Amino acid sequence: MKIEQIHHVAYRCKDAKETVEWYQKHLNMDFLLAISEDHVPSTKEPDPYMHVFLDAGNGNILAFFELPNSPEMDRDRNTPEWVQHIAFRVKDMDTLLQAKKDLEDAGIEVVGPTNHEIIQSIYFFDPNGHRIELTTVTATEEMLQELKRLGPEMLEEWSRTRKAVKHAAWLHEKEFRKP
Repeated sequence: MKIEQIHHVAYRCKDAKETVEWYQKHLNMDFLLAISEDHVPSTKEPDPYMHVFLDAGNGNILAFFELPNSPEMDRDRNTPEWVQHIAFRVKDMDTLLQAKKDLEDAGIEVVGPTNHEIIQSIYFFDPNGHRIELTTVTATEEMLQELKRLGPEMLEEWSRTRKAVKHAAWLHEKEFRKP
């Protein structure tokens, strides 16, 4: 078996309507559909929910569940806030900078752009507290091929030492940066 693509990723939301409207307004996502049930289909547990689906582009779907009978929503407090996030790719740096301006004009606090050498990113939070990243790829094909080649070796060393692996330190050297 080979996976064809991600069909959807699902997160919890505080308010399905507010969430759909926010993603439509700020990220220009189309609202695809809603499903609402009194029982969880996979477990048959009684737990009414609203499940909404948004078009994240190129066949990618972002979904949310509103669960009114569950304890108040929160994040995993044992994981740093910056780790769990949803990242969306945008066309180019101009698009990224325009998105930053539009979000800030709408009163949304934005961090970045942050230069990760192979991508540039901005970060902000949706109304549910989910961290969102908008990113554009700035890497050369040569950089991406080298990172792919180094990946198994880096993972193996990390697995043994649990210390930062320096095999890709060349990313920060001037000669590998795009002009």
